[in-house]
Amino acid sequence: MASLYDRYVLPGLLKCGCSSKPVMKQRAKIVPRAEGRVLELGIGMGLNLAFYDAAKVASVTGVDPSPELREVAAAAPRDPALAVEVRDGSAEALPFDDGSFDCVVCTFTLCSVHAPDAALAEARRVLKPGGRLLYCEHGLSPDPKLARWQRFWEPLWKRMAGGCHLTRPVTSAIAAGGFRPEWTETMMLPGTPPIAAWNEWGVAVPS
Repeated sequence: MASLYDRYVLPGLLKCGCSSKPVMKQRAKIVPRAEGRVLELGIGMGLNLAFYDAAKVASVTGVDPSPELREVAAAAPRDPALAVEVRDGSAEALPFDDGSFDCVVCTFTLCSVHAPDAALAEARRVLKPGGRLLYCEHGLSPDPKLARWQRFWEPLWKRMAGGCHLTRPVTSAIAAGGFRPEWTETMMLPGTPPIAAWNEWGVAVPS
């Protein structure tokens, strides 16, 4: 049943949540900042591809462990001039050499990887000297009352949303993972269930 759910039900739920108007507005704030050779962690359905600036990006390589999502990403809208490769892979064990990319893009991905610390370590490894991590993630709210509700609902949410966590910290985890945030912004996303609405985005460099 889990396989049938993952194949036929989960992609529709993810599309509904990950392509909502507030979420797409957040993607548009961070993805156009990418430059050079770009690696996207958890490319999913390729929802970021439409936001890359082909004049600044040499190529986008996206990794995702889901064959169903990779198939969708391969056909996702993008600038015809944008070179895109979608590959099987997990953020915790990237199949690339050290210093392979100018930029790593991570949007709404750290919530669902098995080991965020390992994913961030891999992002550092594959970045060239001077490379940047662009991130936009939902996570643990600083509001104690809302955080309690996030903890209450997380077990059910994870089962329904493909392993997505509600209570993972964002910028503090990125800093603990060996990055120095150059700037970060936060907000509660409108039109989003409050338990999943706390959002942090920014740019970080290896420290």
